[in-house]
Amino acid sequence: MFSDFGVLNYWTYLIGAIFIILVPGPNTFFVLRTGAAHGIRIGYLAALGVFVGDAVLMFLSYAGVATLIKTTPVLFNVVRYLGAIYLLYLGGKMLWSVLKKQQGAHDAQAEPPSAILKRALTLSLTNPKAILFYVSFFVQFIDIHAQTPGLAFLILAITLEVVSFAYLSFLIVSGSLVTRYVRTRKKLAKIGNSLIGLVFVGFAARLAFLQS
Repeated sequence: MFSDFGVLNYWTYLIGAIFIILVPGPNTFFVLRTGAAHGIRIGYLAALGVFVGDAVLMFLSYAGVATLIKTTPVLFNVVRYLGAIYLLYLGGKMLWSVLKKQQGAHDAQAEPPSAILKRALTLSLTNPKAILFYVSFFVQFIDIHAQTPGLAFLILAITLEVVSFAYLSFLIVSGSLVTRYVRTRKKLAKIGNSLIGLVFVGFAARLAFLQS
């Protein structure tokens, strides 16, 4: 399938893409938390930020920026530490929010949709490992001798986005349904927010200590 467009072993790629999407990461947890906290519509807004960010990273991969980052340690480290700092900020903010509620503070005013979209986009773009991954993964399924390697890259990118959309849709809907149950049980809500906050702090530490 799609071999005429320069795509190699499409079904193998599809299976690999599904498993890759299923591996939890910062984007996954952010969309899940947003859908659970703000509902389905805002959850999809967060997912949109992730889709746009991933599309930008995939384009940069195709344009060769990934090679530049990989071969320039200083540039890689700058992007890596910016990503780690942002993840640490998100995790700390979640934990602080839980702490304030435990101290009896009122819930903060809901974030505007534009802020959630920007946060999801920033979260997606500040992951230097993602752009390097796209290159190393896509290149295995593109016939470099094809007349239209760019079209092959586009087909693979769209496939990955469709799989991501399906998975994030499941998380958004299920998260929203679970929230209806958890909303009346404040202890469960606090535990859930605390765990997600700790997960983001863990992702920050992991990214900070990764090597190029």
